[in-house]
Amino acid sequence: MDARVERAAGTAGVGDADWWRGAVIYQIYPRSFQDTNGDGIGDLAGITKRLPYVASLGVDAIWISPFFPSPMKDFGYDVSDYCGVDPMFGTLDDFDALIAEAHRLGLKVMIDQVISHTSDLHPWFRESRKSRDNPKSDWYVWTDAKPDGTPPNNWLSVFGGSSWEWDTGRRQYYLHNFLTTQPDLNFHNPHVQDAVLGAVRFWLERGVDGFRLDTVNFYFHSEGLENNPALPIEKRNDKSAPAVNPYGYQDHVYDKNRPENVGFLERFRALLDEYQARAAVGEVGEGQRGTELMAEYTSGTKRLQMCYSFELLTSAPLSPGQLKETLEEFDGKAPDGWACWATSNHDVERTASRWGDNVAPDNRTAFTKLVASLLLSLRGSVCLYQGEELGLTEAQLRFEDLQDPYGIRFWPDFKGRDGCRTPMVWDAGDKAGGFSSGKPWLPVPPEHLLMAVSAEEDDDASVLAHYRRFLRFRKTHPSLQRGSILFLKAEGDVLAFRREWEGETLVCAFNLGEVPAEIALEDADGCATLPDSGHSGTVSGDTITLPPLGAWFGRHE
Repeated sequence: MDARVERAAGTAGVGDADWWRGAVIYQIYPRSFQDTNGDGIGDLAGITKRLPYVASLGVDAIWISPFFPSPMKDFGYDVSDYCGVDPMFGTLDDFDALIAEAHRLGLKVMIDQVISHTSDLHPWFRESRKSRDNPKSDWYVWTDAKPDGTPPNNWLSVFGGSSWEWDTGRRQYYLHNFLTTQPDLNFHNPHVQDAVLGAVRFWLERGVDGFRLDTVNFYFHSEGLENNPALPIEKRNDKSAPAVNPYGYQDHVYDKNRPENVGFLERFRALLDEYQARAAVGEVGEGQRGTELMAEYTSGTKRLQMCYSFELLTSAPLSPGQLKETLEEFDGKAPDGWACWATSNHDVERTASRWGDNVAPDNRTAFTKLVASLLLSLRGSVCLYQGEELGLTEAQLRFEDLQDPYGIRFWPDFKGRDGCRTPMVWDAGDKAGGFSSGKPWLPVPPEHLLMAVSAEEDDDASVLAHYRRFLRFRKTHPSLQRGSILFLKAEGDVLAFRREWEGETLVCAFNLGEVPAEIALEDADGCATLPDSGHSGTVSGDTITLPPLGAWFGRHE
């Protein structure tokens, strides 16, 4: 039987238990991927329809953002039922069909698990807020007011304001690290842990290959409810919140990042290990110690397989020094850990704008291709957000078109996340981009139509063609997937490193500058240029010549 058909028959978990190591995971934001019923919102059937395209890219897995029942205050990241499908996305049967098709095509399926908080409409919270002595009264984080009626401490919400909301029924405050409609679960209660792990088991039994854990460092809070200390001005950044949001003014040592988290992650991993070849990647939402937590959460064999943080998702300019420092810090703290890198996702401005706006307009395509090759050459796995393979830019939306409560709250200094969530563009000849026969839930920017799949499909110079080419290149070189990394001495805008795995040694050099560069590397001497990378750098002896925003790959024979 063909291996792909065998996986479709229900044996997707059989095979390489380390399939995730070096995997490229394509993130699908279901609201914006493909609509099949004309309501302007993407659905599970639409994902299934487009899976052959995803497989054609050469990725290894998909990660589907939340599709569970939800009042959609935060577009699915406020879950009201962990074991169902919201009717706007379809049914459980639709999900089963999606799994079967993905496995037939050789794709693993990972789904979001948003377990740090629920919707305030979740049955658990509805019961919890009824009284102070019901069976679920302590399933969420409740506390009395101070004598003057104010919240118990200075903790802030990621979405602005206090992270405490008054409940008139219980006459207590409850914790919400995000919207007031997203109350935080109390992970200090073992029954809560059991309940969320039960939901995880539900999807494992349904055949998923893994999970992306939303805000994995938010699960526990300090039971002492101490005030967070102020963060010195010189340490503030936009890794966990935009500059206009005072959330970044605090050092979040008590409301998240707690040591108890490790124990729960070990319980989570033990559950995964009951099944074959299942994996998880955790999102570390932290502005100060993201790399440190990535290392802590992935060290050894009893915690998560992978984590990513926001080191490569900020507005800070892309630089060789930043990349080298980030990867070396992680490897130094967790030599046996594994990272999952991303430069874009559903929460941040698209790469082609966030970094690409810093280069000359005529160089944006070359820059986008270079970033793709660089990301796919780093040690670790990779998350690739839908539309990045087309070079999509951040959509500039009018205030009246906004859906994201985060953007509405901080407009116009922070425009929210809608600009990276506009519909995927499939057909350049359709004003909705082939996404929907109805009115899309977010506008399709006219400039995106020029980058639609149909416009780039047969253009060998397109960003899409480059992604496909480089993903093929990556698969033919195991050192790029699983090998060690050693950074080489380089100056200016050049980043160079060596990747090694089971006898294969590659030397990789990248010019992040817009002028030609030349670099002498002893490691390059004797290397044969690999021509199928899609880049035109050359080598002569130990001297590598790189065009503007260009790269070179060589192999020791």
